[in-house]
Amino acid sequence: MTSGSRSTPSTLLHRFDRNFRVWQYGVGHSHLLLRSRKDGVEDTRLDLHFEAVESMRLVTSYEGLELHTVTDSEFSRVYEESGVPQRWRDTRLVVRLRSRGGATGHVQCARVIADRHQDDEGVSAIRDVVWSLRPSGLRVPGTHSGDAQDRLPD
Repeated sequence: MTSGSRSTPSTLLHRFDRNFRVWQYGVGHSHLLLRSRKDGVEDTRLDLHFEAVESMRLVTSYEGLELHTVTDSEFSRVYEESGVPQRWRDTRLVVRLRSRGGATGHVQCARVIADRHQDDEGVSAIRDVVWSLRPSGLRVPGTHSGDAQDRLPD
């Protein structure tokens, strides 16, 4: 599961004080890309990759993106609606997306990776990973879930 006990509210996993747009979805590898381009304030591009995407509900842009866990009931609902087999639940996560302006969404996937690039066109082969999360990062051994994360420095 992606949150603590059933009564535990969602947990903030990571906050990006940048604006992201849905940039690309590849059906073949089920890969979703949200991108924050360089602007007058930011001098790097930031890409947010969702790998092995099983389901998603998105708006086209998120201003000041926050990633949150979901409650156990939300987690179960997303799995029921997506049709993903029960046996895959421990290898997938559901991440809630929320923006400063109130836009929300979710992505059901196997992993999330945020990486920074110096170029703005997506041609850079160098990947500077600044944060990542996989299902094991949400669980503490011996419990259904926790708030541990795969965290790299910004």
